[in-house]
Amino acid sequence: MVFMKTNVPPLEVMDGDDDSTCYNNPRYATECSRNMSSQSSPNCEQVDMSFMMIDYLKDVMKAMDMMRSHQMLTDVTLEVGAEHYNAHRVVLAAASPYFKAMFTGGLKECEMSRVKLQGISPTAMHKLISFMYTGRIRVTENTVCQLLAAATMLQVPNVIQACCDFLERQLDPSNAIGIAHFAEQHGCLELSKKANQYIERRFIQICREEEFLQLSANQLIQLIRKDELNVQDEKEVYNAVLKWIKYDEDTRNRKMEDILSAVRCQFLPPKFLNDQIQKCDVIKKTPACKEYLTKIFKDLTLHVRTAVKERTPNIPRVIYVAGGYFKQSLDILEGFNIDDKTWIKLDRLIVPRSGLGCAFLKGHFYAVGGRNNTPGNSYDSDWVDRYNPILDEWMPCHPMSCPRNRVGVAVMDGLLYAVGGGECTKYHNSVECYDPEMDKWTVVKPMHYARLAVGVAVVNRLLYAIGGFDGTIRHCSVECYHPENDEWTMIPPMYTERSGAGVCAMDKYIYVIGGYNGLQLNTVERYDTEKQVWDFVSSMKIQRSALSVTVLDGRIYAMGGYDGQEFLQDVEIYDPTTDTWTEGIPLPSGRSGHASAVCYGSNCNTQERGLLMETEPSLAVGAPSSCSPSTSYYK
Repeated sequence: MVFMKTNVPPLEVMDGDDDSTCYNNPRYATECSRNMSSQSSPNCEQVDMSFMMIDYLKDVMKAMDMMRSHQMLTDVTLEVGAEHYNAHRVVLAAASPYFKAMFTGGLKECEMSRVKLQGISPTAMHKLISFMYTGRIRVTENTVCQLLAAATMLQVPNVIQACCDFLERQLDPSNAIGIAHFAEQHGCLELSKKANQYIERRFIQICREEEFLQLSANQLIQLIRKDELNVQDEKEVYNAVLKWIKYDEDTRNRKMEDILSAVRCQFLPPKFLNDQIQKCDVIKKTPACKEYLTKIFKDLTLHVRTAVKERTPNIPRVIYVAGGYFKQSLDILEGFNIDDKTWIKLDRLIVPRSGLGCAFLKGHFYAVGGRNNTPGNSYDSDWVDRYNPILDEWMPCHPMSCPRNRVGVAVMDGLLYAVGGGECTKYHNSVECYDPEMDKWTVVKPMHYARLAVGVAVVNRLLYAIGGFDGTIRHCSVECYHPENDEWTMIPPMYTERSGAGVCAMDKYIYVIGGYNGLQLNTVERYDTEKQVWDFVSSMKIQRSALSVTVLDGRIYAMGGYDGQEFLQDVEIYDPTTDTWTEGIPLPSGRSGHASAVCYGSNCNTQERGLLMETEPSLAVGAPSSCSPSTSYYK
């Protein structure tokens, strides 16, 4: 219990026994107890009272500071430059392990009345001595560096923490590198960690600043090697390196080979690589770099699997789930935050859609095609919309060449591919790809077979189209698209005919999950792209078709779908290391015909602004065509 009174400091009460009685005195706290003496009469009580004066230490230190300022009972003088500071050894030793060792460790300073200190500014020393007596410190931009260095030397942890807190609040793209280096020099590990995380998360803004251009070659290599670097495209790292080289090209060009090896050039699009080999002056001046990029270009065009890992930014990860069907097409967009395991509703789709395809590309979430099957509407759509996670809003992009319901969507070489699908009773074998920088669709070579409800995946820059329905049969066949020669080739088929399956890629494998072949399926087939063989892995617990799947942290999330009787909200998670399925956090509501993709860089409530780079607004879309509601959204 705390007793308070106007103009009287609060007092802390010490816990007593259950039968204790405390007197309400505003100047002190008391603990009261009654003890019955065995030798006293029953009517006699012995009362003990303990008092704690809350402001006692504060008042004492205030008096000590006053005595210091008047040189009363001071026993040491600190000489810092031309300044002299009188103090009490006991106060300095109590506040600083440095002074405690100096005055109690048998050093010559034990007997000295005047001690000269080196490496500390008078300003910092004045502030530190004042803090030791008052517990108060004022930190400013002009004094923080001197103060932190002095507090580190004299081992004053409270001031070190105050300076670190101040610098953390000052973090900005223009100073983050300097703060990180300063923190490392003074052993401020937590500040160093936070500053480096700031740099990783805002690399695009950081590399525009003068501090980035002033990095040494070793510091630059250390930075761009980080897995956690938050970039939407490895071209951003490559271009930042070129900018650093050109800042002092004559001196830095000879270091280009070592620096280029730290860039994950294996994830640069071949066309971009070829342009750099042919046109970049920095590369042409360095034969070893040209040879290095040529080798990578050759491996990419031959689809050789790389051992280099993709970057994994240390930022919020969100699974977006868009559209779907439950009694009618849905316009919902929801995000599942993996870190806190919560679902959040986001900006609704521009129009309701089921049978759509989705993908995450260069900081944006794309919704492609689908059908609007709502009261008064029934048409398949060529619409393409782009969601900005930072602004929580949708913008239209240029439409596809034709409407595509139950379309397969995948990303390869920075382009968005739309594969197959259908329009009314027409089933597509056509394929087109979208360039987000040009806001333009280009038709590529069609598949051998028409495929509605097709599954797609990309491994080693090869696009796979799996299963689907052509209006007559459901396919077990699989096709593979080679972007270099714009050709589709047939590869070994699955064991089971499937449409509406969930398809994803992980490492060298493609997983085909559930689907429909007259009945809903729970079986899972896996294709080894190197050995070119199919096998079965553990089945899901629930059979389902028209589900969505996505990969995150080495696990597969299978979400929603239709089990033949109900629209599911169940989520199952597959771990390939144990070949087991476990239950996940369910969708907020049951649905089928939805689509999902993983977003890096924003939590669903848009608090992490500035982590993604925005592109220019896109063009408007064309009008949809009318169609009868004949296509099933659950098979």
